[in-house]
Amino acid sequence: MTASSTDFPFDSSIPVPFVAESSAGVAGTDLFESQWISEARDGSHEAFRLLVERHQDAVFRFCRHWLNCPEDAREVCQDTFLRAWDALPDYRPRARFSTWLFQIALNLCRDRVRSRGARNRKLTESLSLFRRGDGQTRERHCPLPSPDEAVSLDEDLEKLRRGLAALPRRHSEVLILAVIEGLSQLECGEILGCSVRAVESRLYRARRDLMAWWEAHPG
Repeated sequence: MTASSTDFPFDSSIPVPFVAESSAGVAGTDLFESQWISEARDGSHEAFRLLVERHQDAVFRFCRHWLNCPEDAREVCQDTFLRAWDALPDYRPRARFSTWLFQIALNLCRDRVRSRGARNRKLTESLSLFRRGDGQTRERHCPLPSPDEAVSLDEDLEKLRRGLAALPRRHSEVLILAVIEGLSQLECGEILGCSVRAVESRLYRARRDLMAWWEAHPG
């Protein structure tokens, strides 16, 4: 028995998370993932449910970064697993399963962005990272800003959105993957279908061009 969309094991109307238990319950299950994949390819709903439990948080977070809209991110996350279920018979473990999922999610995010005619991102944390330029993440916590600080932050984020929109698509993509999502250059290359050297080159040019754009648009 092979997987098909007609017997997908989850109700597509259910928001993320797809299942009741937390994905924390399947942490540290690397030794079992290949078995789950094999069983899911043979049509096991339970095996695929375990894969969803394990990867849904990361896929949803990735979509949320890309789309900056929880509702869109939930829909694209669901679609990612629907596509994965349909494509499982053709899946070959040349790359990690999570990388394969990110590739599906990335293509769906691109489609969603094109369909709505806008490129929105989760940018609050990335703003400071671009300015620092070291690519290191900080704790995701800060005190509530004052009204004046909130206005200034909104203006900076809008400016950063415009800056990212001004970059070539392949440059904005690598910034989101490497800086916002925090993926390694190797993982970025696997998802984008290019070499690590190409990722390094795109990331360097993307940072340079974004900072040049930023300085050229002081308002």
